[in-house]
Amino acid sequence: MSGFKGNKFDERLNASANAKKAMLEKFRARPGPDDPAVQAREAERKAIAEARAVRAAERQAAREAEARRLAELEAQRKAEEAARLAAEAAARAEEAARQRALLAEQKAARDARYARRKAKRR
Repeated sequence: MSGFKGNKFDERLNASANAKKAMLEKFRARPGPDDPAVQAREAERKAIAEARAVRAAERQAAREAEARRLAELEAQRKAEEAARLAAEAAARAEEAARQRALLAEQKAARDARYARRKAKRR
C-alpha cells in the first residue's frame, strides 16, 4: 500500500488564494441597492410585513372583542345569580314568616285550650 501523499504547501496556498478570489468575485457580482430586482424584493418584503401587521391587528381586535363578549356574559351570569339568590332569600324570609305565624297560631290555640281547661276546673 502506498502512503498518503498530502498537498504541498504552495498548492494549499494557491487553493486558499483561489477560494478567497472566488468569494470576492461573488461579493462584487452581487447587485447593488439601486438594482430593480433588489428594489422589487424590498417592496415585496414591505408588502408582506404590512399584511402581517394588518393580520396581527385583526387578531388583536378579535381577541379584544371576544374578551368583551366574555366579560359581558360573565356580568350577565353574575346578575342572574344575584337575582336568583335574592329570590331564594325572599322565599326563605317568606317561609320563615309563615312558619312564625303558624307557630304563633298554634301557641294561641294551645293557650286557648289551656285556658278552657282551667276555666272548667274552677
